[in-house]
Amino acid sequence: MYNTAHSNNGIAVQTSGTLSRRWHGDPNTIVYDEAGIKACLNHIDLPVYVIVNNGRIGFTNTGQEVSEGDYSLCASTLALKPEQFGDATFREDYGVRLAYASGAMANAIASVELVTAMGSAGLLSSFGAAGVVGQRLESAIQQVQAALPNAPYAFNLIHSPSEEAMERRAVELFLQYGVPTVEASAFLDLTPHVVRYRAAGLSTDAQGNIIIHNRIIAKVSRRETAQKFMEPAPERLLRPLVEQGLITEQQAQLAGRVPVADDVTVEADSGGHTDNRPLVVILPSILSLRDELQAKYQFAKPVRVGAAGGIGTPSAALAAFMMGAAYIVTGSINQSCMEAGASSHTKKLLSEADMADVMMAPAADMFEMGVKVQLLKRGTMFPMRAQRLYELYREYASVEAIPLEEREKLEKQILKRPMDDIWRDTVNYFMERDPEQIHRANDNPKRKMALIFRWYLGLSSRWSNSGEKGRELDYQIWCGPSMGAFNAWAKGTYLQDPANRHVTDVAWQIMTGAAYLYRVQGLKMQGLIFAPIYEAYVPQPI
Repeated sequence: MYNTAHSNNGIAVQTSGTLSRRWHGDPNTIVYDEAGIKACLNHIDLPVYVIVNNGRIGFTNTGQEVSEGDYSLCASTLALKPEQFGDATFREDYGVRLAYASGAMANAIASVELVTAMGSAGLLSSFGAAGVVGQRLESAIQQVQAALPNAPYAFNLIHSPSEEAMERRAVELFLQYGVPTVEASAFLDLTPHVVRYRAAGLSTDAQGNIIIHNRIIAKVSRRETAQKFMEPAPERLLRPLVEQGLITEQQAQLAGRVPVADDVTVEADSGGHTDNRPLVVILPSILSLRDELQAKYQFAKPVRVGAAGGIGTPSAALAAFMMGAAYIVTGSINQSCMEAGASSHTKKLLSEADMADVMMAPAADMFEMGVKVQLLKRGTMFPMRAQRLYELYREYASVEAIPLEEREKLEKQILKRPMDDIWRDTVNYFMERDPEQIHRANDNPKRKMALIFRWYLGLSSRWSNSGEKGRELDYQIWCGPSMGAFNAWAKGTYLQDPANRHVTDVAWQIMTGAAYLYRVQGLKMQGLIFAPIYEAYVPQPI
């Protein structure tokens, strides 16, 4: 039978009788007031002892538990630093301080500035290389490497089923410049390009141990995709690479002894490409899959499994780690930070978003396949307009088949340009980037229509990034519900203003908050009952 006693200042302790634990220390360090207790809890690098003294509950960061002492000890918790969360090998392999990374956001929203800010602070970030090609991507690689010669960074490699040349060229640049880590995302299956990147970085030391120079962090949301990255690369992809002289015979053999990816990030309900899966369902499933495959292949180093999607608060981060995540990855929330390559108008919209202010809409890169991405719907008409374009694509065989009245409405309200003009621009664009796209469209009217519609879908995210005037209602803003959760947590604090949001500070606030919440939960499990004011971590400038 439990009794609740010793209530004061919103703290109570539930006991089953006499308190048998004792504390010894300086009684002058014990605090009983709300501010003192809060400060004591916030010293996460120090232990916490909860004392009962003449019916009053007090907190202190000093002293020790003893077998005999003057004060009853009803609960205690050890020091816990943000650096202690997650897998130590993740921090070691990537040379980072936290098991935390900011993920790629396409079209350089995850900008050079964002990546270098994180890297300079000893944190991993992935440059948003999707949609960034040619000289611009090469320049980004050069800038990041110049700024971070000995610090962590990664570049995104996005699966591009409709534009294979982009994926191939990105890998060629990554290999040319020795990019050590790529974040592979949106893959439906393994491709020769991602396998080439992995295999080309394999060698052995004097003892015959496999050395992995090219690391892959694969972002997935399905078990079948995760399995492809958790197993060795298949011979059907390795053999042609050897025959083409892109990898050596030894590298192909070594690739058969290591998984394709070092890390698999389980992406739950997120911004951009997502299957909207709940993290509590998909993460344990893929952790279990990893264990099955490790038992089968006996890799020297098991694949680590991290978590992403919906992580925008300390409580979400803590939940992911408690479920077994080796590391966490944030996305949407970084887009509202000062270093992100998004316009001030877009950042303002993001900072005002609620959890329900998102919806699914057709994706530019996989438009014809009907793949959707999750976007912000508040303050923009893009999701609805993009859906209308997909409906027209499904209904008609060509641009010419669209009824004249519908076409005029389309050109006036959404595209805001004649489709013939858009097609001329599209031809010029792809003739420099990927001429095969135009060759395929010349003999396929429906393909031509898709490219015209993708002009709008593609430019809309760039308008959002650059702050294109007059196109605000057409901004495509990738966003998941974590943005709304972050805003609710930040409300009333210095982080409410997007001008105060910096990616490194956000990272430390979330991880520090996770440590704070962990110790509060630990004290609760020992019988403490807290008022709400103690259970929430309030971000404070570091």
